[in-house]
Amino acid sequence: MRILGIETSCDETSASVVEDGREVFSNVVTSSLKDHRKYGGIIPEIASRRQIELIHTVVREALEEAGFKLEEIDAIAVTKSPGLIGSLLVGVSFARALAFALKKPLIEVDHIKAHLYANFLMTEKQELPTLPAIGLVVSGGHSSLFYVKNFNHCILLGQTRDDAAGEAYDKVARILGLGYPGGPILDRLAKEGVNKQIHFPRAELRDTFDFSFSGVKTAVLVHLKKNKAPDESSVKRIAYAFQESVVSVLVEKSIAACKKKKSKTLLIGGGVAANSALRQKLEWRGREEEIRVFFPPLSLCMDNAAMIAGLAYHLRKD
Repeated sequence: MRILGIETSCDETSASVVEDGREVFSNVVTSSLKDHRKYGGIIPEIASRRQIELIHTVVREALEEAGFKLEEIDAIAVTKSPGLIGSLLVGVSFARALAFALKKPLIEVDHIKAHLYANFLMTEKQELPTLPAIGLVVSGGHSSLFYVKNFNHCILLGQTRDDAAGEAYDKVARILGLGYPGGPILDRLAKEGVNKQIHFPRAELRDTFDFSFSGVKTAVLVHLKKNKAPDESSVKRIAYAFQESVVSVLVEKSIAACKKKKSKTLLIGGGVAANSALRQKLEWRGREEEIRVFFPPLSLCMDNAAMIAGLAYHLRKD
């Protein structure tokens, strides 16, 4: 079954053709990030206007790259939520119109759960995760832990009470004057700023699987106010201390959830899944606790339509 996936939940416009929920024939992603960078964050109106301009071209490119005509597609899948309302409307309206015109089934997908499904798409590493599993989704808008019983049954265990992890990265980068998006910049600087002098608080929120990252962001701001203007070396040390705080909480909560649910499989998804420290520390803790940790390839960490089309295969109603 060949499914054409469409994803427009934030600033990306993406289309993909996936067969039987596994084989990715194409995955075209176009971002309007450069149009937002000068504002230090995503501007919803700009995002949706660019998606209106791009969606037809992106879908056509995905079909051409896959080598299929529209008539050879068996179903249309689209992100229904969560996301920016204007952006979601662009994708959903296009997908519904296309499905109606082609008389093909339309499958609407939750893109947060689709991030976890990215681990099941065919890549060079052929080993597939086993279910049930614990799933951690970390991105600019979400930090959530799930118990994934199967592709149709996903139970929320905990989520952020304020800032998402990726959002905290962006805000701290802005505080330090590093630009947007902040995640890749802070990850790179943290590698060069290893130190034991600077420590930022960790919101443990005991006896829950919830997260909170607004406090560590505020701690960075307070640190800067108490100290002289940081030089390049100081910024790197601050980046390291901030990342240590965020990553340690993500790791320990995820491992704790695995133990609570007696799961030996941990799935990671979302943009922050590309973070090198998170990957390194989770893989190390996974080995220590005999838990298999799965990360998508970097190309599938960010919002993309392949994960939408892949999950849709299991959500279809025969």
